[in-house]
Amino acid sequence: MIFSKKEADIYIPDQTKFRDATHRTTHLAIGAHQDDLEIFAYHGIASCFDHESKSFGGITITNGSGSSRTGEFADHSDKWMMALRREEQRKAADLGKYSFVVQLDYESSEVKDGENLHVSNDILKVLSACSAETIYLHNPADKHPTHIGVLKKSLDALRKLPEGMKPKKLYACEVWRDLDWLLDEDKVALDASLYPDLASELLKVFRTQIAGGKRYDLATLGRRRANATYYNSHAADAETELTWAIDLMPLLRDPSLTLEGFTLSLVDRFRMDIKKQLKGF
Repeated sequence: MIFSKKEADIYIPDQTKFRDATHRTTHLAIGAHQDDLEIFAYHGIASCFDHESKSFGGITITNGSGSSRTGEFADHSDKWMMALRREEQRKAADLGKYSFVVQLDYESSEVKDGENLHVSNDILKVLSACSAETIYLHNPADKHPTHIGVLKKSLDALRKLPEGMKPKKLYACEVWRDLDWLLDEDKVALDASLYPDLASELLKVFRTQIAGGKRYDLATLGRRRANATYYNSHAADAETELTWAIDLMPLLRDPSLTLEGFTLSLVDRFRMDIKKQLKGF
């Protein structure tokens, strides 16, 4: 498969043919940066881990050149960081037994460029080759501009798929900004409690981030634990760890819905719930 960037990387841990790797993929995640898949789509990774009929694939859009760097990585050039982060994503694919991971090598500025069609076209190529029934994306209330850019490009690509190739489940998950604020009926609880050792080790693979001053490993596992505990105030925890998600299938079923309108309707429902609670007392 040929992508827009000559440095785009296709990695298949078990070295099967790419066509076979995509055809067997049942769960797919599309993330902006190396380690995003492991943070927001762990539900998919764990659901497929060592499973006979399920397989997880991933797409990482950017090249890692804008990574923060302190400590042992403080003096590393963009080129060197890009190579390290690419290798970390490959190691995560090995550890999580992914079907494949594609790294498309874009700059963040290209992802945020509304006129750039190459990103969504490359995403569409992978989507068209897959049989994924469940897809994980960034969430529309995320505060990271590159995450929002990737979400929009992904949604553009998904809407171009033929009806029979569209996923059955489409989840928008939390990274920068959690989704605990959503009304319970507006959020999806994704169980992230399977294989706790795997969850931890996957995050530790990204040493450039952890040693570089961002403890995503501790923060991510802590958030999942907090989600599970604070889910229901009147019942014992049903799961030990949860990731919150928004069901984005309405945006695929109804092309007239805008991402902005859909998201703000959720915010309005949250606002009205607060108003109702306060008026009640």
